Parts: sequence; C-alpha cells; structure tokens
Amino acid sequence: MVPWLAALACSNDPSAAATPPADPVPAAAPSRPTAPPPEAPARVGGAPGPDTILALGDLHADLDNALSAMKMLGVIDDAGHWAAGEATFVQTGDLTDRGPDSGPLIDLMQRLVPEAKAAGGEVVALLGNHEVMNLQGDLRYVHPGDYATYGGEAARAAALGPSGDDGRFLRSLDTVAVVDGVAFVHGGVHPEVAKLGIETNDAVRSGIDTSPTPPLGAEGPLWYRGYVLSPESEACPLLEGALAALGATRMVVGHTTRRTGKVESRCGGRLSVIDIGIADHYGAHLGGWRSDAGDARAIYPSGAIDLPDPPSSLPGAAGPG
Repeated sequence: MVPWLAALACSNDPSAAATPPADPVPAAAPSRPTAPPPEAPARVGGAPGPDTILALGDLHADLDNALSAMKMLGVIDDAGHWAAGEATFVQTGDLTDRGPDSGPLIDLMQRLVPEAKAAGGEVVALLGNHEVMNLQGDLRYVHPGDYATYGGEAARAAALGPSGDDGRFLRSLDTVAVVDGVAFVHGGVHPEVAKLGIETNDAVRSGIDTSPTPPLGAEGPLWYRGYVLSPESEACPLLEGALAALGATRMVVGHTTRRTGKVESRCGGRLSVIDIGIADHYGAHLGGWRSDAGDARAIYPSGAIDLPDPPSSLPGAAGPG
C-alpha cells in the first residue's frame, strides 16, 4: 500500500508562541523499555494483511498506554517490535505534551519506520498541533516529568531543535496522508485548505521555524474541529468537498477528544474521530481504528465494533461512462 501524502498544518491554542531558543549540543535522553506492559491486552482481530490500515489517535506522551494500544491493534508484538506485516499503520499526531514520555514515543515511532519497511509494511506518522507547539517554543502543556525524561530543560530543547534527532524527525513529517482512499489528519482539512494539495508540505515545514504562529493559521488542519463539533447539516457538505479535493472517500481525525472513550462516526461513516483519550491524562481509554479492504472497525480490549462504511464514491461524482 503506497499512501499519497500531502501536508497541511496548524498549532494548538493559536496565541503567539515564544521564539525557540538557540540549540545547545543535544544530549542523549535516558532510555525507556519499549515492550508493552504485562497487563497490555492481546491483539484483537486477525493478523493484519496487505489491505489492512491500522490507526491510533493522540497518545500524549504516555508510553505504556501507547504500547498497550499498539499491541491490542496488532502493530507490535510482546517485545515492542513491528508485528503488522504488510499493513499500514497511521498515527495522527500529538505524541507530545500532557505526559512524561514524549522522547520515548518519538524514538519508538522512528524505530518502527524501518522495521515496518523491512516487513513490507509502512508507518505513517503525522504531525499534531502539540508537536508544532513544542517546535515553535510553546511549552505550556509540557509535563514536568517530560523534562526529566530528556535529562533537563536544555537537553529537551536541544533534542527538539532543528539539529536534534527528535526535532529533525518531527520536522520531516507530513500533516495529511491519503492511504487507499482514506484521508488521515490530526484536526481536519477544510475544503479551502484541501485545494492546496501537496504544496502545503513545504509551507508547513518552513512555517515551523520562520513564524511564531501556527502554519496555515488557527483553522488549518492541525487545529480545525468543524467536522467534529458542527452539526452534521453543516459539517458533512464541507467534508465531502474536502474529500473530493483530496481524492478520498472518508477522513480519520484525532485532536477533538471523545470523552466517552469510543471512536465516533459521523456523516454516514465519512468521518471517524479516533482521539478517544488513550493517555492517562484523558482517562486511559485504549482503542484504535482498523480497516480491512475498506471495512472499518473500532478496536477495543473488549472486542471489535463495526463502523459504518460510506459509499465508494461521493455524492455527485461521475460514475462509469
């Protein structure tokens, strides 16, 4: 499965963030085990195949819960290594803030990328607004333990700077990916932003270090919540316009936490909201999203729940000639 990748971005609370400090020499962060905890649930569902897409929403620097969710979804095995074969795994951003494990989670994602590739699979890690906030020096939501995990404030700033390992990795990420007709993004892609297409990659990346404000503004794809919070009578027509521009038939987003701890489906299955509060800060609700050849399900420790699947074409789209 080869995803079509585009990028679009924005930040969290779009008030001006401080200019990042100059980077000292990066210091190595203390290592953390990356095997799932003993209480992590077993994989739910069959082994992922080439037509499988697995996705997790916001992880917010909670390594144990992230590892547990990844094992349950079939992304990793008991040792924390890639176990999804030729499947594609998408993480929709917000690895950072709220918890103490930003560095170990970023390290985990970097390690899984080559492991997946070697097995014929793929890891698609996307930017969230909290990554961009940190890269731009907005540290309001950094957990005190996160500084300690990195070895101090200076070491953390260095690691996330343009020359730091974590900073380089995060600055390489896209914001929107379309995989087998499914658009993945942290917040949501408004139709006007969707028109920008792949050219937004460079706009977002260059905006991270050249402006203290969110790249593409407060309504950009890292911040937009309209598809989740607006009435469906307003949200669904806009969503269909964005999907048409992206060449997709459904969108999967994080960012707007579902306090029920359950994946939410809107617009007849065209939208799935997968930020269900996996981190302890939001309730420790383990769950993810899985699609096998277009058949989507929400995955929980208690089992899989079928989700509505939209038609393969959008309303008004031209059919076969």
